[in-house]
Amino acid sequence: MNVEFLDEVVIKVKSGDGGNGCISFRREKYIPKGGPDGGDGGKGGDIIVKANSGIYSLAHFAFKKFFEAKRGAHGRGKNCSGKDGKSLILEVPVGTVIKDEDTGEIIADLTQDGQQIVVAKGGKGGRGNQHFATATYRTPRIAEPGKPGQERRIRLILKSIADIGLIGFPNVGKSTLLAAMSRAKPKIASYPFTTLHPNLGVLSFEDRNFSIIMADIPGLIKGAHEGKGLGHRFLRHIERTNLLLFVLDITFVPKTYLVEDFEIIKEEIRKYNPALLQKPLIIAINKIDIYDTSVHRSIQQLQEYFNNKGLVSFPISAKTGQGIKELKEGIYKLWSFKKRSIITEQDISAQ
Repeated sequence: MNVEFLDEVVIKVKSGDGGNGCISFRREKYIPKGGPDGGDGGKGGDIIVKANSGIYSLAHFAFKKFFEAKRGAHGRGKNCSGKDGKSLILEVPVGTVIKDEDTGEIIADLTQDGQQIVVAKGGKGGRGNQHFATATYRTPRIAEPGKPGQERRIRLILKSIADIGLIGFPNVGKSTLLAAMSRAKPKIASYPFTTLHPNLGVLSFEDRNFSIIMADIPGLIKGAHEGKGLGHRFLRHIERTNLLLFVLDITFVPKTYLVEDFEIIKEEIRKYNPALLQKPLIIAINKIDIYDTSVHRSIQQLQEYFNNKGLVSFPISAKTGQGIKELKEGIYKLWSFKKRSIITEQDISAQ
């Protein structure tokens, strides 16, 4: 089982039980009738889920699926209350959604580093017999037991948080492009589905003192919205992105494939969540270093096709670096227009 990356897991949590209250009476020399002095039980520990920007996967939940906080200590005589149980903090990546597995309720969406939520409250400690004394009942021999902690099953779902999502069919060069535009080192090979989880990289614009996070989203296939090819897991990672970068392979044959691929991917996204297509998008026509004009559709034809749809595209070679500088500049300019859903080539040229 490969657990290097895990983006969804169901775990069981139980907060600590409260400690029992104590039945005790004061017994001291010269004070024969000291009265009740039983202390309260301590509160049970909470189960807390906390977002940590230094964690990128849920893999640490792969083999341990049950987590329990400490119970509160029992009360003691001389009005000594029991110590509260220690809470248990479970750290998860930023971008983790927490759902109740039994009800489907979304408990929390942790989108900020350090954000945390109590998912199971510790049981309240029971009261000692000191609380039950009255003017007519001076020697109560009763105390409360501690309340049990909460027990529940929760589902942790990681949705990558990135500014730009690289999307496209398998083997179109997304991982190579991510490596070319950032310092990320994703696994790259010449067979489909090399990328089985999102890889993150930082796209820096040093001259502008500006940087944004890019995510290489695993390759989509036709039927992804129905879960084919792990489609739902792949698609959900683009939900938090602010800009979509479509990566298309110009070497696919016959000539119409590249355009068809673009439309298929758009349709899969639309069927999964139409709102995602309201995000600004940009197109990278990749592998121009190995395309053959006698076999493949010309770059000019492709750019005209996208331009007629009000979309801007850039011919590039992620492998050789050709066109990468222009693509980065286009991304930066589109980023400044990100409040608009679509930016045309004329808009970029006008800046």
